[in-house]
Amino acid sequence: MALQSTTTTATTEIIGAGRIGSLLAEAGECVVLGREDSIDPNGTGPILIATRNDALAPIVDLCPANRKDDLVFLQNGYLDNFLEQYGLLENTQALLFFSVTAKGVAPVDGITTVNPEGLTTVTGRHGTALAARLQQLGLKCNVVSAADYRPAMFEKLIWISTMMLVGTAKQCATVGQADQDYTNIVAAVVQELVSSVSATEGITFAPGTLERLRAYTTVVADFPCGVKEFEWRNEYFYKLQTASGEEACPTHNSLLRDCAAQGLLGFELP
Repeated sequence: MALQSTTTTATTEIIGAGRIGSLLAEAGECVVLGREDSIDPNGTGPILIATRNDALAPIVDLCPANRKDDLVFLQNGYLDNFLEQYGLLENTQALLFFSVTAKGVAPVDGITTVNPEGLTTVTGRHGTALAARLQQLGLKCNVVSAADYRPAMFEKLIWISTMMLVGTAKQCATVGQADQDYTNIVAAVVQELVSSVSATEGITFAPGTLERLRAYTTVVADFPCGVKEFEWRNEYFYKLQTASGEEACPTHNSLLRDCAAQGLLGFELP
């Protein structure tokens, strides 16, 4: 059953009552839905999907056709293939650069020495509404064009794919430990992934990607390491090839194979 927030008439629907969904609901004026709850076909506001990636397909399938444009995707990872499959590439997407360690715990915003304006970024028709909700929660959010969103999206993908992988391969407890103890490996993987994305996607990254990502790591240094949701994260880089058909990310892929050989992955590499 949907849970009504304690404030006034709901215009925003939030799917998911975990760490992120519960936090977003604290701003009020919303209805919190379970994954299988019905979305209001007569609604007009944003539908914030605060679930894991593997829940996306059934949520989209259950969404009324006239409300699909209101779906807002907050997930980590490479969503392009999924969104293209459902005709939702123009939908609102957000990169949440803040951490919530447990449900009900205050969030730690991604404000760094390199990016004091914060790193959380959103694009799309409901971008301003999401930014306003986050502002009510004391979190910063940058509303950008679709073109400016692309490099930011890939930087977030590079961060989570690199830090989780290096940390797992070297059996680090946290991303902070991975960055501090294996600085050179982190730098090598980040540079490799930036170069590969630039060549594949035609994206130009602003100078200082490594510095931006390392500064963010400092903010969330206690975040635990683990290679998860492979098909949404590291698989994008694992499958990239050069024009000559060779692996585009050999350092990244070698670390993945090391993890597999050590039994540190919960899945089989393709």
